[in-house]
Amino acid sequence: MNEQKTYEQLYRDTIPSVVSIYVTPQNVAKGARTGTGSGFVYDGEGNIVTNQHVVGSADEVELRFSNGDWRTGHIVGRDSNTDLAVVQVADLPEYAKPLPVTTGEPKPGQQVAALGNPMGLDGTITAGIVSGTNRSLPTGNGFVIPDTVQTDAAINPGNSGGPLLTLDGEVVGVNRARQGDGIGFAISAAIVSRVVPDLVAEGQYRHPFLKISTIDVSPVVAEANELGETDGILVVDVRLGPASGALLGCEAVRTLRGREIPVGGDVIVGVDGQPIRSHEELMRYLITETHPGEQVEVELIRRRQPVTEIVTLGERPRTTGHGDVSITVE
Repeated sequence: MNEQKTYEQLYRDTIPSVVSIYVTPQNVAKGARTGTGSGFVYDGEGNIVTNQHVVGSADEVELRFSNGDWRTGHIVGRDSNTDLAVVQVADLPEYAKPLPVTTGEPKPGQQVAALGNPMGLDGTITAGIVSGTNRSLPTGNGFVIPDTVQTDAAINPGNSGGPLLTLDGEVVGVNRARQGDGIGFAISAAIVSRVVPDLVAEGQYRHPFLKISTIDVSPVVAEANELGETDGILVVDVRLGPASGALLGCEAVRTLRGREIPVGGDVIVGVDGQPIRSHEELMRYLITETHPGEQVEVELIRRRQPVTEIVTLGERPRTTGHGDVSITVE
């Protein structure tokens, strides 16, 4: 294993592959820029990864590389459900090399750096650690992005779309948002590796879904449903979709400790042999391991008995509020 780089070495080696992105709406005078973000070179074909919210509905954007070179980029694919987009540049500068996307899992405590264009300040690096993994991050369309990476590396407006890097120079996430002081989030490398190739090839990513709402089996949910363990997620509602008829939703509500708890539904404890302990784990498995039209084996506890159901996954509609959701007991 190679000796780990310093932050100074990391910056020197990777900043030529990081770009500043400027969006100019058609109704704004030429040369006036509104909207900035960041991106990074994904492959040798001139494809650059950024956030969908950075490019919005634009067809073209302007890009500036670290040595001042400007290019015009064309949007070849975008996915609002994971907030990822791909911009293609026909004449990529020779010095702008692809940044490798890690195949490993981020580890809490691992040192990372966020590179990008925060507050319009090109070529910025901030340092920190991976603070947590497999977080769910809400989007503006009613869904959540699973498997996001939490970091305390400063992520500010303009950092969006830039890489979150390990000290070995591998992309562990795509910077997306800051929530409070010292808490930032990046779309994980696992989702990038799953979604971006389809954005390059087809311009879109088809999301699998079950069309169910669930709640994690906490101690109070387990007690209300007379479950012996707190494993899995309780199916609260099965709407018209691929899981209809195969999975059972809750049929009543029980008041326990002053709270109304849904009762009577199936408890999902695994999919295709993969243990499911939370809604985040279900969403991560579906998006990283399955496609619409595929069959999955859903392992359940139904009326306190183990059951396995075969479900053919549907394709998530491209409208708000039609995906799998997690609810909270108040």
